[in-house]
Order: sequence, then structure tokens, then C-alpha cells
Amino acid sequence: MLLLLLLLPLPLLLLLLLLLLPPQALGQRQPQDARLSWLAGLQHRLAVGALCWAAAWQQRRLEQSTLHAGQSQQQALTWCLREARRPRGPLQGTTATDTSTFRNHLPLIKASQAQEEENGGQLLPPMSTQCYGEASLQATLLGLAALSKAFPEVLTPGGIACVTPTSPWPRPLPWPWRILDQVVSAPEAKHPGALLLAALRSPGLRALEAGTATELLDAFSGLEANGEELAEAMAAGNPGPPLPSRAAELREALDLGPRGLALRLWPKLQVVVTLDAGGQTEAVAALGALWCHGLAFFSPAYAASGGVVGLNLWPEQAHGRYLLSPGAPFIELLPVKEGAQEEAASTVLLAEAQKGEEYELVLTNHAGLARCRLGDVVQVVGAYNQCPVVRFVCRLGQALNVRGEDIQEDVFSEALGRAVEQWPGAKLLDHSCVESSILDSSQGSAPHYEVFVALRGLRNLSEENRDKLDHCLQEVSPCYKSLRFRGSVGPARVHLVGRGAFRELRAALAACPSSPFPPEMPRVLRHRHLAECLQRRVLS
Repeated sequence: MLLLLLLLPLPLLLLLLLLLLPPQALGQRQPQDARLSWLAGLQHRLAVGALCWAAAWQQRRLEQSTLHAGQSQQQALTWCLREARRPRGPLQGTTATDTSTFRNHLPLIKASQAQEEENGGQLLPPMSTQCYGEASLQATLLGLAALSKAFPEVLTPGGIACVTPTSPWPRPLPWPWRILDQVVSAPEAKHPGALLLAALRSPGLRALEAGTATELLDAFSGLEANGEELAEAMAAGNPGPPLPSRAAELREALDLGPRGLALRLWPKLQVVVTLDAGGQTEAVAALGALWCHGLAFFSPAYAASGGVVGLNLWPEQAHGRYLLSPGAPFIELLPVKEGAQEEAASTVLLAEAQKGEEYELVLTNHAGLARCRLGDVVQVVGAYNQCPVVRFVCRLGQALNVRGEDIQEDVFSEALGRAVEQWPGAKLLDHSCVESSILDSSQGSAPHYEVFVALRGLRNLSEENRDKLDHCLQEVSPCYKSLRFRGSVGPARVHLVGRGAFRELRAALAACPSSPFPPEMPRVLRHRHLAECLQRRVLS
């Protein structure tokens, strides 16, 4: 074991040693104590130095792999074949093949099909309970380095706190820059309330972390709902030493409303870090307009159920741009215009992607060698050496289709955004849609959409306001307009849900055995019991 450690590069060895040693061994005090011990200060300097060296090493590897994307993708495929737990069909027992042979022998398969086959005991789809492989470590190291460069003070000791049980980093590196409130006992360490309280006790935070933007939205909603309880716990020292003055600051900040709350609580805060995992756009917009107004947002990676798909090297970009890495998992791109022609559809490799074109991501990892169509659609907006830089457009599995109109996620979101702008004082926080057949709500009328929305600034929806969504849908979708004119589709029905409704929905989603990691926020619900979570919380 010692010999293996000595063979590691120096930066990785230092980083490994720092991660293995507990904080108590290095004398780190509680975040409220401004006087860090000499040993804890040494720990921080060593960790930052090791991070810089390790990130530079990963940057060199990224440069080499993206300069020779074809060769890198071949190596990624070879690794997947070698590590595959359950190779299938003509590839069974194969340890080496080229990308063309692989694509010719294995058909494309949708994620839903992969799940069905898994349940039948035939195939393991590219699903994972966490992000594995070098890509996750690379995303974390390069993301931390980019974040530190854009916001130099973020990695000061105790400058970061995560307020959700999950981390936005694909391979989390725990400390010394993160808040570790030692007064929180081990069983409570992953409880959102305990994590939020630990962050609230530390007014000097520079960065706030959450697993996803929707989880952070839930955290701020919970803070508003339970603010007095948290203030009382802080003032009483439950847990930790009493902080009555900080409790008074919390009450004062909450009294001024949601807009800019984060900066009132943490005046030195600079950036919010969350993981982009699908369905997060509305949550980011709501956070940016209200609680996190005035702060930058950064997602270190785009992750799908097969692992890390894209790396974000540009924290200064307001909207996420991701480099599709040529390493494992093996990525193919399916032109969206060919997506409906399942038999004739052919994929392209990363180096063959064309700027301006839209593609569906196809992922293969070692969990079963399924060429799985994720349903995530990306548009190529640039290039990094031979690899595409993309923005994410929508998810094909989140389309509404009661009469063949096929309204995609981004089209519906545009229509809903236009409608909400016409609702005086309203700010959209969350939404989900259900086709009427799921809830058996047509009752002899034409099939239609049931739309559930969570809002700030509006407590009741008038019929006039509800009708505006249907008009906006007709504006953005000629097909929907034609079906409405003929009476084949009924008007969309809009329901306002109460506080906590979507938090309850996400809890129900997380409880599902097939729940993906990282968690994605569905905008179209396909199961009745999930739709009923929202239906039970309808206010108007």
C-alpha cells in the first residue's frame, strides 16, 4: 500500500493525505472562531497548493484528449468494453472493437426501454447512484480551479457551506474551505435543517452550495417557513454556543422579504454553486430574481444518469456552456432532425459535431453497454480543440402530446413564461404538467393539459389569467392552435398550488427505486400518484 502511494504524483498524494486526515486531527476549530490554529492554516495552504497542481495536471490531460478527440473516444469505448459487467449480444466476450463496429452492432435504445429491460433482467441501463470515473474527479478539480480564479476569496477557510444533503460537485472534496459545523451530530449531518442552521451561524460565507437549484429553492422556502424556529434555536444555542445577535440578524433579514435575502444574511457572498441536471432553469431564474438576487450562479458540470457529460470551464458565463469530454462515458450525438427515423438514424462522434446544430445525447458506460438515448437535446455553440461546446435546450421525454402536437419542454416553458409576465405581480417558482388522461379529468371533454404552478406575489388566479396560458400556447405552437380551433384539444387548465407542494413532489420522486442521480426535475408527470401530490395541494 505504501509503495502504491509513493508512485502517485505529488499533488494527488498531498490531496489524498488531506482527504484521509480528519479535520479534528489538524486542529480545525468551529467556523465561528476567527482564530484558526497554525496547523489548520497549514492544512489550508497545502490543500490549495495540491488543488492547483492536481487541476493543472487534469487540464493538461484535457488538452491532450480534446486535441485528439477521435483517439480519446476510442480509448473511452475500449475502457467501457473492458469494464462492462454485462456485455450483450454480439459484443459478449469482446474486449476491443472500434467505434464503427460498436455502433453497427448495437442499436440505439431509449432510456425508458433500458429501464424496462433492466426490470426484465436483460440489461443494466447507464444508471448510477453517483458519478463514477475520472470524469467526475476532473469536473470537480477543474471546476474548483475555475471557481477560485473567477472568485479568488471563495476558497478561504470556512468560506463555503452546502445547505442540502447532496453536493453540486461530482466528486466532493470536503474541507478545509467548507463549513464543518462540529456541533452538528453525525445522525443530523445530512438533515437539511441542520445544514441550513450551520450555514446561518456563519455570516462570512463566500459561496453557497446546493445539490441542484430546485433543492436550493426548497431550502429558501423552508427558511422562510421556519425562520422563527431557526432563530430561536440559534439564540438558545441548540446546537452550539448561543448566538442571540445572529438570531436577531436573521429575523431582521426575513422581515425585509425574499428579494436579496441571501446577501443580507451573508454580506460577503459572491456565488451560488449548483449542479445542472435537467429541469433546473426555472429554479435558477426564480432564485436569481428573489432570494439570490445580485449573485453569480455556477454549475461545475452537466450530469446525466450515466455520469458527468459536460464540463463547465467558464464560471463567468451567465448561462451554462459545457464542454463534451471525449473520455468515459462514451458519448455519441444523434441529429434531432433524424430522431424520429429510428431505424435509419445515425450518430456522429464529438469531432464531427457541427456548430449551430442540435443533437440528442447518446450515452454508453460500463454498466451494460446500452447505447442509451438520454432525451437531452443540446445545441453546439462553439468548440474546444476538437470537441463541441454546447448549451442544453430541452429533454425530449418532457414533451406534451395528447393529439400528436408534441409540444417540447422549451416551447411550453416559453409559453408559460409569457403568460406569467401578464399575471400582475406574479413570479414563477415551479411548474409541472399532466396530460388529462393521467388524472382522468377530461370527463367527456376533449383531452387537455393540467398545469400546476407555484407562484410568488399572487394568491389567486382569475379565469382571465388562466386563459392567457392557452393563448400563449397557441402563439408558440401552430399545431396546438390548429387542434384548439378544431376542438380536438381542450383549453389548458391552470392550478395554483400551495407552498411546499413541489417539495413534497420531489420527496416522492426521490423515494422511487428508479430515481436517477443526479435528481432531475420533471416538467411532465407520467404517473398518477405523482400528479396527485400536486393535485392535493391546489389552492385555486
